[in-house]
Amino acid sequence: MKIYENETFDEERALYGSRGVKVFSCRFDGPADGESALKESRDIEAEDCYFNLRYPFWHDTNLQIENCEMTQACRAALWYSGNIRIKNSKLHGIKALRECSDVRIEGSDIISPEFGWSVSNITMKDTKAESEYFMMRSDHLTFDRVKLTGKYSFQYITDSVFTNCELDTKDAFWHAENVLIKDSIIRGEYLAWYCRNVTFENCTIIGTQPLCYCRGLKLVNCRMIDADLSFEKSDVDAHITTEVDSIKNPRSGVITIPAVKEVIMDDPEAKGEICISRN
Repeated sequence: MKIYENETFDEERALYGSRGVKVFSCRFDGPADGESALKESRDIEAEDCYFNLRYPFWHDTNLQIENCEMTQACRAALWYSGNIRIKNSKLHGIKALRECSDVRIEGSDIISPEFGWSVSNITMKDTKAESEYFMMRSDHLTFDRVKLTGKYSFQYITDSVFTNCELDTKDAFWHAENVLIKDSIIRGEYLAWYCRNVTFENCTIIGTQPLCYCRGLKLVNCRMIDADLSFEKSDVDAHITTEVDSIKNPRSGVITIPAVKEVIMDDPEAKGEICISRN
């Protein structure tokens, strides 16, 4: 493996097409303002590096990135790449991850609008993210201990599992399909509209008008707070442990709750049952 240490690269395609390279304590920055430093490369390790130029990792295979910083100027840092490991790093440029596969992110900090579009097979743990349209149209996500702030997250995702997450997000999980969310807190308006085969287990759901127009929706041992006009036109099987502000026109299924402040059933096609259980 060829090693570059304590060097600065600012020219266009500085290390284009590299094979078996480690960049250690290097800076990708400077007046030449070049793009695509490591495009079309493979078997690359980057450690303790500073990336301040655009598109450093495109069409790459086998990347290990650790203790690195990608600044706001490092736009669209990783596209069309596979087998990526990112640890203890800052990803602060817009559109930082797109059209990639087999990605693992751990202990990192993400500030990146439109992060993670059309990504397949991504594992993320112990990571904090701030983003809009986070992970849109991605599949096979496995998230553990992820804290997210931002709107329109996880839309159109499929075949994914979330555990021990804290999500402060509006319009999350719209059109999601085959998703399990466990032991998590989800805050925000209009949660998971139009989703299919989504299950919330041991979760706390906070916010107005959650879980409408759903099919195959399940809630297992969940708390709901400030949740009004819930379950409108949804097929739902739910066991809820807290009082719900209001339930409106569930399409089918059974909702078991200890109490509900208001039930609105003014649609003749709403056949869902509401079962009050003190146990």
